Amino acid sequence: MTRPHPQPTRRAVLGGAAALAALTVTAGAGTASAARNATWPTEFTLPDGWLPEGIAIGRTPYAYLGSRANGAIYRTDLRTGEGKVLYAGATGQIAVGLKTDQDGLLYVAGNTGVARVHDVRTGEVLLSYQLSEATGHFINDVTLLGDRAWFTDSRAAALYSVPRGSRSGEVRTLPLTGDWVQLPDVNNGNGIVGTPDGRGLIVVKSTPGELYNVDPRSGYAKKITLVGQDTVVNGDGLWRIGRTLYVVQNRLNLISVWDLDAKATTATLRTTITDPRFDVPTTAARFGNRLYLVNARFTTTPTPETTYNAVAVSI
Repeated sequence: MTRPHPQPTRRAVLGGAAALAALTVTAGAGTASAARNATWPTEFTLPDGWLPEGIAIGRTPYAYLGSRANGAIYRTDLRTGEGKVLYAGATGQIAVGLKTDQDGLLYVAGNTGVARVHDVRTGEVLLSYQLSEATGHFINDVTLLGDRAWFTDSRAAALYSVPRGSRSGEVRTLPLTGDWVQLPDVNNGNGIVGTPDGRGLIVVKSTPGELYNVDPRSGYAKKITLVGQDTVVNGDGLWRIGRTLYVVQNRLNLISVWDLDAKATTATLRTTITDPRFDVPTTAARFGNRLYLVNARFTTTPTPETTYNAVAVSI
């Protein structure tokens, strides 16, 4: 979509301002107390053959999980573990990274140059954006910062942004410069979150395993110094709470937990989280005192009968 950028609605402006404030304080939804969800299930199944990778959770206790098979969206009630297909998908569609906002919208990274916006109640596709050419690109993950949704491209040195809300607007391409060096034939930029001050973006580079602080105005990418561990190799989904950054390192079956300095220029390893139920977890979303992760099972040959699930760990 390349139509002129419309004037933002009052709801979009207020929503963007609220999101910016939320990023400064806690980077996401999930304000339930530990007591409130202590008895909820810590594992729930997905349909056989689902091929999951992304998960998103808003302020209500529902998780949204996308399918790499056909772009379908599955919604699970975190209180019971029961779920249903919210959007059936379509041939040629893919759903990878997901994020929800406060206006009842679900933003989906669609791999082949595409981003979609869904209604979280009905699953209806409200908007579809062509961020890049379909070949040679991998639109992988998404985060919300201010009044725009930001998408990574694992196969190109660029970020893309679109206006938040249900009205179409201009796609902006932000080339990455500074310390960023794009490597050929591997996944580069992957997970993405806002910085603690709400002014920048943190992007994980899966190969060779680096974190970058990106200026969303200029595209200048400053490599974040890692202390306590040399790399975050296989870094996939990111989640941030205040100045604590969670990096899902998929094929290592762990989450590394980092303390960021005030300007997000240095990250110091605090601990790692592992769990015997991890089977190549890719992305994470928070609700209450838990992180929920999907097991993509990349090391298992997929069939229509292959089982998939999501698991929760305490934080």
